[in-house]
Amino acid sequence: MKRSFLLRFFRMASVVMLLIAAALLSAITTMHFAIHGAEVKIPALKGMTVAEARSQAAGMGLSLDVDNRYYSADVAAGHILTQSPAPGTVVRREWHLRVAESLGPQKVDVPDTVGTEGRVAALRLRRAGLEVGVTAKLPYAGAEEGTVLAQDPPAHSQGLAQPSVNILVAAPDNAPPDGYVMPDLTGIPIITAQEMLNRIGLKVDTPAYAEVFVPSVSTAAEQPKSPIAPGAVIAQQPMAGARVDLNTLIKLTAAK
Repeated sequence: MKRSFLLRFFRMASVVMLLIAAALLSAITTMHFAIHGAEVKIPALKGMTVAEARSQAAGMGLSLDVDNRYYSADVAAGHILTQSPAPGTVVRREWHLRVAESLGPQKVDVPDTVGTEGRVAALRLRRAGLEVGVTAKLPYAGAEEGTVLAQDPPAHSQGLAQPSVNILVAAPDNAPPDGYVMPDLTGIPIITAQEMLNRIGLKVDTPAYAEVFVPSVSTAAEQPKSPIAPGAVIAQQPMAGARVDLNTLIKLTAAK
């Protein structure tokens, strides 16, 4: 009797253990699908239209936002130019995809806004299909307040990256400047360039010097090129036309 009781006990214990193991396996499987079922792999969207990309993203439980628009000679207007995250990245559902839309090749002609009033300049830009980018103010007694003193990119520029134009407008002579448009310093002696920037309070890093290629004697088919004078600025950062302020550290490279 005792032996029969022990045998039944062990059989019942084995059944209970099997049921527990099955429950654990089921729980693990459920957790696996709950975790991994909520993950998706980012598809390659470049070249799709925005509508196609948004539809595919929605079908995978993802959101799609157009962050920027750029001109492109390679990707047709209305199609995806770049994306973030990159294709193949594994993310959770409801993730936000950020894409840049192509505007196609640049066809707009950048209007000349220098000398116009700021609101007139903005209207001209909008009529040309462009936007006003950064607006900086510079105290200047030589023009009425609000008059555009400079723009970047300049009028009739080609090869634009984005459909926006930054402008510098005149402020009252006693107003503190909120920024400047970086001038083109290439070709200017490094000492002169440093003095120009220091005069208006901009910070200049220790200049770097680089060897400059000296062209060979020109042939009859080529026009002779003027040599670059030692000490002349050959590169600058930020580039000409960029907005800078008193916190911007300007880096210049001069010819040896």
